Amino acid sequence: MDKNILIKFVVFGCLGIVMEVFWTGLFSFLSGDRTLMGYTSIWMFPIYGSAVMFEPIYECIKSLPMAVRGSVYMVLIFAAEFSSGYMLERFVGQCPWSYAGCRTNIYGLIRLDYAPLWFTVGLFMERVFMIENIRQQGR
Repeated sequence: MDKNILIKFVVFGCLGIVMEVFWTGLFSFLSGDRTLMGYTSIWMFPIYGSAVMFEPIYECIKSLPMAVRGSVYMVLIFAAEFSSGYMLERFVGQCPWSYAGCRTNIYGLIRLDYAPLWFTVGLFMERVFMIENIRQQGR
C-alpha cells in the first residue's frame, strides 16, 4: 500500500472521529447535558478513513462550481454511510448508529436532513486533500 494513501487514511479516520465526538457532544449540550459528552465507535475510524477514496473524484471535479462539487460529495457520503451501515448490520449484526426514529431516515441508516452537513463536510475534505497534496510536494 502506498505510504501516502495510508497517511491520508489515518488523517481522515482521525478527523472523522474528532468531528463525530464534537457533533455528538454538541447534541448532548442541546439536550441539556452540561457534561457535553460526545461519543463514537471504533468502527467509525475505517469508515471515515475510507474518505481517502474520494481524492480521485476531487481531482476530476475540482474545476466545477462549488454547488456541484458539494452535491457530488453529499451523494457519495450518503452512499458510503448507507453501504457501510448496511454491511455492519449484515456482518456484525449491528450498526453503531440508528436513525430509525428520525422522520427523514432511509432504513434507519441515513438521514436526508443531514444533506447540508454532508455537503459541507465534502467541501471541507477538499481542503484536507489540498493541504496533504501541498505537504507531499514539499518533501
